[in-house]
Amino acid sequence: MNKKTLLITLLLLSGFIQFGYNLPEEGMFPLSEIHKLDLKKAGLKIDQNEVYNPKGISLVDALVNVGGCTGSFVSNEGLIITNHHCAFSAVQLASTPEHDYLNNGFVAKSKEQELEAKGLTCRITDSYEDVSDQILGAVAQIEDPASRLQMINNAMKNIAIEADKKDPSIKAEVSEMFIGKSYVLFRYKIILDVRLVYVPNRKIGEYGGETDNWVWPRHTGDYSFMRAYVSKDGKPAKYAKDNIPYTPKKFLKVNPAGTTEEDFVFILGYPGKTFRHRPAQFIDFQQKYLLPYTSELYDFQNTTMENIGKRDKTTELKLATRIKKNANVMKNYRGKLKGLRDIDLVAQKKQEDAGLAQFINNNVEVKARYGNLMTDIDQLYKQLNGDVYRDMWFSQIYTSTSLLNISKQLNAFKTEMDKQPPSQKEIFFNANIEKLKQGLSVVYDAYDIDVDRRIFKKMMTDAALFNSNQRVNAVDKIISKGSNNEAMINEYINDTFGLTKLKDKNYVFNNLLKSSKAITDYNDGLLLFERDISMQITELKPEKDRRDGVLNKLMGDYVNVKEKFLKKDFIPDANSTLRLTYGHVRGYSPADANYMSPYTSVKGILEKGATGNPEYTYPNIIKTLWDAKDFGLFAKKELNDVPVAFLYNMDTTGGNSGSPIMNAYGELIGVNFDRAYGATINDYAWNESYSRSIGVDIRYVLWVASKIDHADFLLKEMGVNL
Repeated sequence: MNKKTLLITLLLLSGFIQFGYNLPEEGMFPLSEIHKLDLKKAGLKIDQNEVYNPKGISLVDALVNVGGCTGSFVSNEGLIITNHHCAFSAVQLASTPEHDYLNNGFVAKSKEQELEAKGLTCRITDSYEDVSDQILGAVAQIEDPASRLQMINNAMKNIAIEADKKDPSIKAEVSEMFIGKSYVLFRYKIILDVRLVYVPNRKIGEYGGETDNWVWPRHTGDYSFMRAYVSKDGKPAKYAKDNIPYTPKKFLKVNPAGTTEEDFVFILGYPGKTFRHRPAQFIDFQQKYLLPYTSELYDFQNTTMENIGKRDKTTELKLATRIKKNANVMKNYRGKLKGLRDIDLVAQKKQEDAGLAQFINNNVEVKARYGNLMTDIDQLYKQLNGDVYRDMWFSQIYTSTSLLNISKQLNAFKTEMDKQPPSQKEIFFNANIEKLKQGLSVVYDAYDIDVDRRIFKKMMTDAALFNSNQRVNAVDKIISKGSNNEAMINEYINDTFGLTKLKDKNYVFNNLLKSSKAITDYNDGLLLFERDISMQITELKPEKDRRDGVLNKLMGDYVNVKEKFLKKDFIPDANSTLRLTYGHVRGYSPADANYMSPYTSVKGILEKGATGNPEYTYPNIIKTLWDAKDFGLFAKKELNDVPVAFLYNMDTTGGNSGSPIMNAYGELIGVNFDRAYGATINDYAWNESYSRSIGVDIRYVLWVASKIDHADFLLKEMGVNL
């Protein structure tokens, strides 16, 4: 194959796997790229500056990042709309067996009735600035990969610290846009007081449960309302009764008319992480190791927690958030696995990388700089794959077993305290004990000893089977005491969990943490086990840092040379910074002769409810209203029904949950919450044929709020006239 033919082939191939920028709907565009788009040509009816205007107020100013999701202001009194699942943890923490808001829902008829959304804060993008030259200039002469990466991290941290000093009203953060290549300083305003305003019944907000999660058609009312509060002087402040609602620079107008098929729509939001600019070895790593390991582990954890949660309501509520998060990741990862295999993305990436390697070797100047690039990437991933199971085990052990997380925090606190001179130990203790208690409380809120015992046994049993170069020292100490691994593990768990005082939160808070001496004097098997884990992680850290440094440099070079090869600039992978994506309301065909229309309706809720699946249980009032055709002004004429959810071909991923879906006039017409099962591989590749995202239709939100939960006061606040 000659070079010209090869280039044409690779360009065609890249239209599918290298993110096809000839397809205008693809791309999670950073604020810096929005001015390069022709949104008017795509269908936007307002001036493009109204979407983002660095010199004035625009729709961007209505966006917030809340609890790792996206939300948007919909009134001048700090009212925020986001997803039901984004408020889930805060609702769980506010719930008790007597006031089960998680299952029954919650409506605050007045601001005085609004509940503290514990654990949630709002982050509002204030401004941004490219600082790539500052950071990369500082490491231009550094050859050692680990040292280079450490200097990059230090430079990012120092730039953020300096920005914080210049303006204490903001929180600065430097984000890596392209790994090893470009960096942007973002300035955020942080709202510390967030309150729950309205959460629908769980049979609406989570209708379909895991059966429908990541699946179309959907009938889920995945929405909730919160409110941001500040102190009386308008500054961010922690929860206090005399705080006042925050007045945003901009809030979105709600359009109760919704959309029609093929309407232009766009989203502003904070998508999490995508990995579209990575080589074949990275995709292979995901497919062979990370995705199956994590999904299987979470499956075991959830089966364990669901069974134990059946014993009483308090335990069920305590474990609910963790189960939901695990289930979401598990199904997402299994969808990714299916998608990767269905399109054989590894093979396609290998072809692309082969073309890239030939391009490098055929260009003298490029070869002089990047001649070893592809070989070095392959060599690095062989090293990463060599101890992958131990590495993944270490990444999961503290989130798997709550008491080990508790042990880690206590050991770290003790270590820092031991570094202090004797005269300073008590001062250090008093200055930091409340922060420690806050961290421990978060873990205890979702802790159950029986869950811990069973999952800890699973983790130890797995580690006992690792091959010789991936041993976990803490586990080997235990199983080396006998010839039967299972017996040794069972004996250790029974003895350690029986003796530890860490299982009792009251004892830990009232006795163990009452003084520096009390915490110093206390020790038990779990603290010793955690210390062994921490020690091994520390021993392995230099090699991990070296690999991370090599990866950082190689991926920066990989993107650089690929841009030369394809003669185009890439859109940076998502990294939780504010992005825009746009497209159209559109159905699709996931399989031959199987067309999925872009709207579902209340009728579908009733049809699913007739199947007998308990996850399709809905409040009886929905059927009563539907039978009476009591749709108010929220019916869609073509359906003669209230639309519940809808599809669009926009480019979204995790973190876009709760993102406002806006029409051509910048009006709110829905809230993004999911992707179709085939689109779970959006993190790695996007294609118009299968990439569909799912949002709850604003007409369903308003219909439920008005007709079922009698929250007309919220509609009035949003300017919706009944």
